[in-house]
Amino acid sequence: MRAAYSFDNDDPAAELRHDLLAEILDPFTFDRLGALGDLTGLRCLEAGAGGGSVARWLAERGGRVLATDLNPRHVPDNQGYAVRRHDLTSEPVPEPPWDLIHARLVLAHLHDQNRILVRLADALAPGGILVVEDWLSAYPDVVLAAPDAAAAELVERYHRILVNQLLPANGADPAWAGRAHAAMLAAGFGEVTTEIRAGSWAGGTAGARLIAVNVAQVGDGLRAAGMTEAELERLCRLADDPTLVVRSHFTYSTMGRRR
Repeated sequence: MRAAYSFDNDDPAAELRHDLLAEILDPFTFDRLGALGDLTGLRCLEAGAGGGSVARWLAERGGRVLATDLNPRHVPDNQGYAVRRHDLTSEPVPEPPWDLIHARLVLAHLHDQNRILVRLADALAPGGILVVEDWLSAYPDVVLAAPDAAAAELVERYHRILVNQLLPANGADPAWAGRAHAAMLAAGFGEVTTEIRAGSWAGGTAGARLIAVNVAQVGDGLRAAGMTEAELERLCRLADDPTLVVRSHFTYSTMGRRR
């Protein structure tokens, strides 16, 4: 039975989440995909398309793109690519073979990533490329600066509850990104490379604003873990406070070629 996804696309905060994630992650993703060269005519599968920003970028560069998602309600269907509902865990990869498959912030939320990597490899044309990007968030000491000691401890406690309790309880693995490289090698990919990017998020920037979106989407879990309404309200204020600065999650971008 599928575990509940922490960040359901039917949630009212989901559209903002996709916008913030695109602002945070698209520059790195586009650097990685852009290094592949001319995409004209390539068959591209965007798995777990979210808000559709990567699918649109691929289509604008001449790719023949299918954007899939378990719940594609936030993927525009008028941007030069096709859209389909698809469950990567239980349904065959649609319409193989693909020249490029990209999956961002997807595999870390699924069980049995090794099996899924093999299925994605089988769906690639010979020489086809898989790009898997996920956040490694399973680390402590996220606060770089805060308006006061109480704020720093509040953000640290929120982070511990999120990555150690709530995400794993809903089937996610906040440490998966660090294993993706070895998993792709084990799945038979060649020319595997990983690039890692991280920085800082000050209050008011897209990364820090995710704190408030997370409170909106998994607030019940935070309350069940002992956080009070006053603490959740302060977290939301801190998300917009420029005197709060947190470490970003580590974005692992792992790329391999089907032999």
